[in-house]
Amino acid sequence: MKSVQSSKSVSRGLWAGAILALGLGTLPACSAEDAGAKAAMAKPADNSSVAEIDGKAVTMADLEKKASRELKQLESQRQQILDGALNQLIEDKLIEAEAAKRGISKEDLIKNEVDSKIATVTDAEVDTWYEQNKARINVPKEQVADRIKAFLGQQRSGETRQKFIADLRKAHNVKILLEPPREHVEVADAPVKGPANAPVTIVEFSDFECPFCSRVVPTIKKIEETYGDKIRLAFRQFPLDMHPNARKAAEASLCAHEQGKFWEMHDSMFGNQKELSVAQLKGRATTLGMDQAKFDNCLDSGKYTKKVQDEIEAGSAVGVSGTPALFINGRMVAGAAPFEDFAKIIDDELARKGK
Repeated sequence: MKSVQSSKSVSRGLWAGAILALGLGTLPACSAEDAGAKAAMAKPADNSSVAEIDGKAVTMADLEKKASRELKQLESQRQQILDGALNQLIEDKLIEAEAAKRGISKEDLIKNEVDSKIATVTDAEVDTWYEQNKARINVPKEQVADRIKAFLGQQRSGETRQKFIADLRKAHNVKILLEPPREHVEVADAPVKGPANAPVTIVEFSDFECPFCSRVVPTIKKIEETYGDKIRLAFRQFPLDMHPNARKAAEASLCAHEQGKFWEMHDSMFGNQKELSVAQLKGRATTLGMDQAKFDNCLDSGKYTKKVQDEIEAGSAVGVSGTPALFINGRMVAGAAPFEDFAKIIDDELARKGK
């Protein structure tokens, strides 16, 4: 783990490198030629030609569609850099302002409020950490004890500094106005839980056979328990070709939705992902008290085959390439992230809406 100071240097280095890589460091100042420069740099219209093949145009729209995934990734990376730089800038200004308020140097402020409050790491704490992690380390404690102590000390230093900065942010009424990147993700006619007027809507694209999707289920339940009617949750289908039973399971969930049993079917399938054959899906309908004939006919007819494909295409259009992929008011979280990652975004969304 890097020290707090070295982390700051790395962040600044990444920021400077990104400025150069993205061409943002050479933006012209305002001048009489500004309008001409903007026109020259303007994004071509979607129907403008970028190439020709046998006299037929390849348009900018064609090009951007082909590169859409990479462009979204680039925009996400850019936003992460901006977020990191903004937080570092705020931290620098808060420390400067607080030091000036107390009439001391910034260095003395950090010594008083951070360094002096870091408790020494004890040998017992090193022993505890080693016992909890020795299976991963697979090295005698004597060989790594000093490094463990240094790591725990750096971790403690970082946590103490973060708490101090958090207190300063509250005291100085810091508000983040930089708008995060968002995708326009439709709830459409997806199965939904929670009030329509909830300030936060989470749209999940998922695959019933994906192990990572099942891992995020307890996290989502914790989100529901924590935030209650502040959350609306919508489930959309994104079965992956690598999972042979996933598409039929997706159809089965929609057949269950017809009978008001989507979430029961959702929990049942994620509860046992090894039993997703057509026969086993039909068995679940029996267990969950559905009209068996109606469910069987729905599943056998392929009634929702096109619907599932449309859901996949809708997910791909907003940048989904794997599962689970969740959008919190349009802000994407890819993978089975921990509750804290979701809570950070949800809390920020609630704060932005004054909730």
